[in-house]
Amino acid sequence: MSDAVGSDVPEAEVSDPVRQSQGIQSVEIGTRLLQALASCGRSMLLRDLSRSAGMPAAKARRYLVSFMRMGLVEQDANTGRYDLGGFALELGLASLARLDPVRLAGPLLEDLCERSGETVALAMWGNRGATCVRWLEAGGPVTVTLRTGVVLPLISSATGLAFAAFYRSPYLRKMLDAEIEAAAAARQATPTALRAALAVQLDEIRRHGIARAAGSVTPGVNGFSAPVFNHAGRMVAAMTLLGIIGSFDMDWDSPTAQLTKEAAAALSRRLGHGGCETRAGAAPLVNGDPLPGGAAARA
Repeated sequence: MSDAVGSDVPEAEVSDPVRQSQGIQSVEIGTRLLQALASCGRSMLLRDLSRSAGMPAAKARRYLVSFMRMGLVEQDANTGRYDLGGFALELGLASLARLDPVRLAGPLLEDLCERSGETVALAMWGNRGATCVRWLEAGGPVTVTLRTGVVLPLISSATGLAFAAFYRSPYLRKMLDAEIEAAAAARQATPTALRAALAVQLDEIRRHGIARAAGSVTPGVNGFSAPVFNHAGRMVAAMTLLGIIGSFDMDWDSPTAQLTKEAAAALSRRLGHGGCETRAGAAPLVNGDPLPGGAAARA
């Protein structure tokens, strides 16, 4: 008997790969109660909880007693209803704290690049704005390249427009204002007119849940960019797909747009967000003012 194994575990059982993969069925059965409480979103009576978990109430009660001792479940003394306990919250918060959007995005970016045949990128909000933190090149005869660390404009790139539409930050408000002023001077237009036009554009982006841009940053290059949300419903990244004009379908409902939205939604789920699609109509900035200087009200 090996000291590393322990005196209470037969050596044949430890070396048996079939036994090692079997797990403990009672733990898996009991976990159905925790899953039912988590998916319900509110406290539950024993009869409803046991029904949702697919087990008799008497059996569910035995599991719940153990879970309450562990702090995974708590019971209201007045109503008798069950809910997730403090230890369950600790586990959830610890799991969320370990989530790394860049690491989790890796396989999703690779899949999006392979399925679309286009260059894909992940951007996050940095000290200077919407910043490319990772990108993958499709490797076709004509490719679109980015560089890690590139800061993308807010009002003329698909990635920047995604942040302008969905990201919440007072600093973004200032950057938008500066870009609008610079664009107005370059185009010999008034900032008020550009704010109004941008407000309409951002409303359209929120309705579709994805931003798009055609050749506005790099001539001949189109792009879609979809927001990625965390468990609190805050935008934390943008997933972007870029392609060459002529072969890149820019329709809102194109397969290219759908692939981008699906990839962003998948990453949002990995980060604990319950429903990425529900964010499509959310206001992007604090105080309900989507643009600097109250442009939304004037648009």
